Amino acid sequence: MSGSVRYDVIVVGAGIAGSLVARYLGDRGRRVLVLEAGVGEPDPGQGHRDALGRYFEASAKVPTSPYLANGAAPWPEVTDLKGLEGGGYRADGYLVQDGELPYASGYLRANGGTGNIWTGLTPRMLPEDFDTEAFGYGRSWPLSYTELEPHYRAAEYEMGVCADAEEQHAHVGLPFPDGYVFPMRALAPSRLDRLMAQRLDGRRVEAPATPGGVELRVVGTPHARNGVPHPGYGGGAGYVPVGAHGRPEAGNRCVGHAMCIPHCPAHAKYTPIKTQARWRDSVTLVDRAVVSRVLTDENGRATGVEYLAYPAADGGRPEIGSVTAHTASADVVVLAAHAIENAKLLLMSGLANRSGQVGRNLMDHPVLLTWGLMPEQVGPYRGPGSTSGIEAFRSGPGRRLRAPFRIEIGNWGWVWAKGPVDTDVAELLRGEDEGGRGLRGRELREAVADRIGRQFTLQFEMEQSADPANRITLHPRQRDELGPPRPVVTYGLDDHVKEGMAAAKAVSDQIFTLLGAEDHTEFSAASWPGRFEHGGRTYGYRGAGHGAGTHIMGSSPENSVVDPWQRCWDHPGLYAVGCGSMPSVATSNPTLTMAAHALRSCERIEADLAGRDRPVTLAVQPAPGAAP
Repeated sequence: MSGSVRYDVIVVGAGIAGSLVARYLGDRGRRVLVLEAGVGEPDPGQGHRDALGRYFEASAKVPTSPYLANGAAPWPEVTDLKGLEGGGYRADGYLVQDGELPYASGYLRANGGTGNIWTGLTPRMLPEDFDTEAFGYGRSWPLSYTELEPHYRAAEYEMGVCADAEEQHAHVGLPFPDGYVFPMRALAPSRLDRLMAQRLDGRRVEAPATPGGVELRVVGTPHARNGVPHPGYGGGAGYVPVGAHGRPEAGNRCVGHAMCIPHCPAHAKYTPIKTQARWRDSVTLVDRAVVSRVLTDENGRATGVEYLAYPAADGGRPEIGSVTAHTASADVVVLAAHAIENAKLLLMSGLANRSGQVGRNLMDHPVLLTWGLMPEQVGPYRGPGSTSGIEAFRSGPGRRLRAPFRIEIGNWGWVWAKGPVDTDVAELLRGEDEGGRGLRGRELREAVADRIGRQFTLQFEMEQSADPANRITLHPRQRDELGPPRPVVTYGLDDHVKEGMAAAKAVSDQIFTLLGAEDHTEFSAASWPGRFEHGGRTYGYRGAGHGAGTHIMGSSPENSVVDPWQRCWDHPGLYAVGCGSMPSVATSNPTLTMAAHALRSCERIEADLAGRDRPVTLAVQPAPGAAP
C-alpha cells in the first residue's frame, strides 16, 4: 500500500470510536483507511458463530476467551494477575506492572476491539461530572454537558440505546430537550430489581457529608441493546433497530441469554461490527496492521503512518513470519486504538508531549463488589448482567470527602466476585470442614438450586480522578513479537478513592440489612490481586475495563495533550480520540461519552477537510499603469 493511495483520513483502530469516526466521514464521501492491529473476519456472521463456539469450549470463560491469542497484537487478560496470600500481587502477560496496586483491567485487540466484549451499558455523565475541580479534586473538562448533549443524542441513535428519558431525568437528574425519548423503550427490570425496589425505594441510609442521609431508589440503566423500538422517537418517526448484519430490521432483540460479556448470541447488543456493516465504499478496512509510527512533516503536521502487516495462518491464527512494512498517507490521522495503545503509539512516535502528559493520568473504575444471599429466590442469570442500579451516590457534596460511585445491581449471582457456579458446587461437595465430605445426590441438587437462586451482587463503580503518577511508559527491553515495546503500567489508588470504597462498604452494609440479606463478602483470599488496607479494614477491587486519561484533554497545551476537539495541540491533522482524552471518568460506564465525543470530533475533522477543499480566491493584480 506504500505510496499507492493518499487518503483523506487514516483511522488507527476499528473499535467503537474508530468505527463511528469512519462511518461519519465515509458518509460524507471522505476516503478513509481504517487500520486494525487485530484479526478481522471476512464473513462477520461466521466469525460470530466461531467466536461463540470458542467461548463455549473455553475452560476459563473470561471476556476475551472467544478470541484466539495473538502474539502479533497481544492484549492484557484478567487472568494475568494473581493475588498473593501474604499480600501484594504477581503480574504476567502483555502489560508490565510496576505499581503499588495492579491495573486490573483488560482489553481486546481484534476487529471491533473491546466493543465486541463490553457490557452494553450506556449511562450518560452528569452535568456536575464535567467540573470536579469545583469539588476540590481532579481535572475539569474544557467543555460542558450542554455542549456535549447533542452528541449524546447522536451516539444514542447510532448505538440504539434503550432507556426511559422521564426516569433518567427524574431520578438521575439528567437534562434532556423537551419531548426527547430514547430510540428504544427501557429494558424490563429483572426479578431481583423488582424485589430490591420493593424493599429499598424511599428508604434512607447514612452517608458522609449528607445530613439526613441519602434516599435510595432503584433506577433502570440505559443499554445499547435492541429491545422494543420507541414509536415516538424522532418526533413520531419511530426507530428501527440494527440487526445482525448492520441492516435495519425488527429482529435480534435481547432474549436474556445472560452472556452479554463477552458474546451476545442474539446479536442484540451493539458492537462496532454493526457500524462497519453500514460503511460506505469509500471506507477501507485493513486488519492485521500494527501501526508503529505516526508520520509528521517539518512543520509537525500529521502526514500518515507506518505499519507492520502480518499474515494469518490456517485456522485464523496469526503468523508472525513474513511481516511486511508499509506507509500510508493522509491529511488527517485519527488514533482510536484504546487509551493504552494510543499512548503507546504517541510515545513510540515521540509526538504530542510538550506538556509531558502523554501516558499520564491513567484512570479506570475500580469496582468494589459486595455479595450475598437474598431471603428468597431472585432468578439470576436470566438477562443482562445489570438492568438497574442505585444512582444516588453519584453526585452531591459528599464527593468532596470521598470518591462518588454508582451501584450496579448484579443479575449474574456471584460470578464476578467468586467465579462461575462451579465454585459453589465445589464448596458444597467439599463441605465446611477441611478434608470433610459435603453434600451428594438430592441434597446437593437442592442446595445448589437454593444457593444459586438467591445470589446477588452489588457493584460499586468508583470514580478515579486524573493523577499524573498513574501512567503508561515504554519498556526499554521487553518487546512484542513484531518488535514494538511493551507498555509499562504504574498504578495505584489515592485516599479519595479509598475513602469512597470505605463509604461504599458502609452503604452496602445498610442495604443488606434493609434487604434482610446474608452478607458473604470477604477479601482475604488470594483471588483478589487488587487488595489493600485502609482505616484498619481490608478491601479488594476489580478493574471495570474502563481505561481512560492517557492523552488528556484540556484548554491549554501546557498541561494537556489534546484540545476540546481531541486534536493534538502540537500536530495539525492529528487527533487522539477515545476515553484516553477524558479529564475525568465520573461514575458512569464511559462508552457512550466516548462515542458522543468522537462524533463531536468528527464535525471538526470534516470542517478541516472542507477548508482544505475550499477554492482559494486569488487576488487580481492590476495591469501596469492602471488606476488602483
